[in-house]
Amino acid sequence: MPRLPSFARLLAALERLPGVGPKSARRLAHYLLAAPGSEAAELLGALAAAREKTIPCSVCHALTEEDPCDVCSDPGRDLRLLAVVEEPADVEVLEKTHEFRGRYHVLGGALAPLRGIGPDELHVEDLLARVAKGEGETKVEEVLLATNPNVEGESTALYLARRLKPLGVKVTRLALGLPVGAALEFADEVTLSRAVSNRREL
Repeated sequence: MPRLPSFARLLAALERLPGVGPKSARRLAHYLLAAPGSEAAELLGALAAAREKTIPCSVCHALTEEDPCDVCSDPGRDLRLLAVVEEPADVEVLEKTHEFRGRYHVLGGALAPLRGIGPDELHVEDLLARVAKGEGETKVEEVLLATNPNVEGESTALYLARRLKPLGVKVTRLALGLPVGAALEFADEVTLSRAVSNRREL
């Protein structure tokens, strides 16, 4: 087989993407190299534009092009409800259910001591500050912990519940429908909608 260092570099870059294994990376690489130049250029342009224009919301840390984001600036949101998620992608998934009408707070990950991720590496302190001072003139009454139903997500939820309860808020957790070990991002809308509507208190 001929040496193709640039192709190998492309494969390595694609394999670093979440959910992309060696076989998927090889398929994507071959597709991109065989695609018309205009298609590859469009992909590169879209990626460059998204990286340039997309920023984290200064309030909730979700991805946005306008600060604050659409959800944080929406006057129709129920300011008494706050959902805590791990990643910006989780906000989009929950929004698709049309079940949750509060605001969000993105942690930026989950607690993982073995990988050196503790509370200081996440947006925990500003979550506590948001809950303590309320959303504008409105007191936060319920915090829905919508972290992933895996070991790291569960330990993060328990840690946050211990920190939040002294602030006098109701702390709930996503309930029925989400299998243990699954990522929130891959749940279908019906399952996630049921989990939001049947959330339980911790």
